[in-house]
Amino acid sequence: MFLTMKITELKKELNSHPAAHLRFALPNGESIPAHAHVTEVARVDKRFIDCGGTLRSDSHCRLQTWFSDDLDHRLTAGKLAKILDMAAPVLGPEDLEVDVEHEAGFITQFPLTALDVTAGEIILRLSERHTACLAPDKCMPSKKIMSGFNPLKFDFKQPASSCCASKEN
Repeated sequence: MFLTMKITELKKELNSHPAAHLRFALPNGESIPAHAHVTEVARVDKRFIDCGGTLRSDSHCRLQTWFSDDLDHRLTAGKLAKILDMAAPVLGPEDLEVDVEHEAGFITQFPLTALDVTAGEIILRLSERHTACLAPDKCMPSKKIMSGFNPLKFDFKQPASSCCASKEN
């Protein structure tokens, strides 16, 4: 599991190398084209109910990338730092985790987990995001029930008796 980089960490590195060009490295080893730029900086606030009925919330900073046929365009670290400064009133006072939204056949979000500084370039390392059950204690079968299950001895003629079985009205 990767830790997602926070705004303060990102800004510190950007301001330390303002002339460096940025490159976004995708989890599969490919890169977003070098001439991509950040088209928006957003604060994303999500309030939701998990599958166990618990109200939850999540907030993060999203950088949206975009590129066109302008191959000479390169985003520098200093320019992104200034964009983040302009976005400060929208982002609020919290030190939010940062993710990058990119369209690669479909729009997806990648957590920003690390960055590497090389000669004249900062490589922003993106990782994968996965879904998970947030209430396994409430909606997943207990291990005790599953550990005793033997498919060779299961009576398929007997009706199911689980939380997922349909209930007649």
